[in-house]
Amino acid sequence: MKEDRLRDGHFREQALRAFRTWIAAPEFPCLGAKAAFNAESYRLETYGCMATDPSTVQLARDLRRFAQRDLETAPEYATFIAVFRGPLTNHETQFEAALWQQLKMLNDIDRQPWDPAVRSDPADPHFSFSFANQALYVIGLHPNSSRDARRFAWPTLVFNPHEQFERLRSDGKWKRMQQTIRERDLQLQGSTNPMLSDFGERSEARQYSGRAVEEDWQPPIGRCPFHR
Repeated sequence: MKEDRLRDGHFREQALRAFRTWIAAPEFPCLGAKAAFNAESYRLETYGCMATDPSTVQLARDLRRFAQRDLETAPEYATFIAVFRGPLTNHETQFEAALWQQLKMLNDIDRQPWDPAVRSDPADPHFSFSFANQALYVIGLHPNSSRDARRFAWPTLVFNPHEQFERLRSDGKWKRMQQTIRERDLQLQGSTNPMLSDFGERSEARQYSGRAVEEDWQPPIGRCPFHR
């Protein structure tokens, strides 16, 4: 047991150092992520294999604390980062399947109602994932992503509170930040992410895995996998 804790602690420190280095790189495009790290308003935790029962129980506990407690004192930008040891897949579709299975497993043990500010149907243009009554925009990262800005050493899910984006919109900051991020992404990869769209135009579910999905795409676990 002691050896397990030491091994887990080592992995967390390794993941944290790698994530800090990745975010701090001058070419990294997401200004919100940089701001969260500069303000130290992030939380990073590590887990075993994505979409397994032990990892889901631990992730649910940590994500619930983030949604119900950490956000109360968070500054303008806050983020929760879940780094998994596996699966280390070779294909984007495999990672996408693991991502959605993990979200479904979280939803299955969530006892809080869906955030009323967003919809629970992934096909709805106003969809956002919800956990502990908090709408969360999910960003998937993994080693074999086709997008440079989504390529990280381990499978990772980043949970950003949806209310942050709404606050930026109401303050008139979102459009400027969005345009700057897209310009930086263009410089990094030579193209902007074709999946990006504004909330309410198309379902943000299409953006979660990071891959360019088909026009008739639906989550790999079914058309409407979430309960309210």
